[in-house]
Amino acid sequence: MGVLNVTPDSFSDGGRHLDVDAALAHARTLVAQGADVVDVGGESTRPGAARVEPADELRRVLPVVRQLASEGVRVSIDTMNASTAAAAVEAGAEIVNDVSGGLADVDMARVVAESGRTFVAMHWRGRLDGSGHAPSAASRDYDGDVVGTVVDELAARVDALVAQGVDPGSIVLDPGLGFSKVGAQNWQLLAHLDVLGRLGLPVLVAASRKRFLADLVPEGAPPADRDPATAVVSVLAAQADVWGVRVHDVAGTRAALDVLQAWTEGAAAPRRPARHA
Repeated sequence: MGVLNVTPDSFSDGGRHLDVDAALAHARTLVAQGADVVDVGGESTRPGAARVEPADELRRVLPVVRQLASEGVRVSIDTMNASTAAAAVEAGAEIVNDVSGGLADVDMARVVAESGRTFVAMHWRGRLDGSGHAPSAASRDYDGDVVGTVVDELAARVDALVAQGVDPGSIVLDPGLGFSKVGAQNWQLLAHLDVLGRLGLPVLVAASRKRFLADLVPEGAPPADRDPATAVVSVLAAQADVWGVRVHDVAGTRAALDVLQAWTEGAAAPRRPARHA
């Protein structure tokens, strides 16, 4: 899943693809580099970012979604607003990716249920009041068990969505790396993706360029320098049999995943017994 931020303020590439033509050009590059899905977002979810009016979000993303869908690109709409999701689906989006898991807008579950589209529900303890304030320190308290707590809270979210008519077969879970989680908690979640997988639903890993990867590169390095670390995470996630990875650097990630595939195929190739002297 290639990231396309049609925003002025996203943490990594805000402002680069705000123009429709620039956004479309970047999306086509992502596809050419090997993206299976282009995830189009019109609102930054970086810590402290202010909410965007749905009308402004829609103005940013809808022309991009409509054109990409007309070109046969598989599009995901990254939004917390049900009205944006509904319009994007009508324009051809096949996936709704909601970092709030349907909590930010009470109509989201209905829109997803009626559309029948794939719904990515992320673990969320973030801001819901529209203030733009970053989540409090208390939101990062998992009583010593971030893996078990995140799994339990996502299971409860799934139950709530299903009760509102969403087909459980359409739900993909995202552990919410970087959202109300400190560095070590993110690594614990990544190391135990199998526990999340026990819920029986596909999993999306969205680690790309996030702040917890900054400790792996020189201090002060730009977010793009976290791409090699992201690619390693993507390979390990693939080995954990996740549904997908959401990344900024599609070319590097695709190359890393191609190495994994070649390695796996090499390991599976038949061998004759070794002859020893």
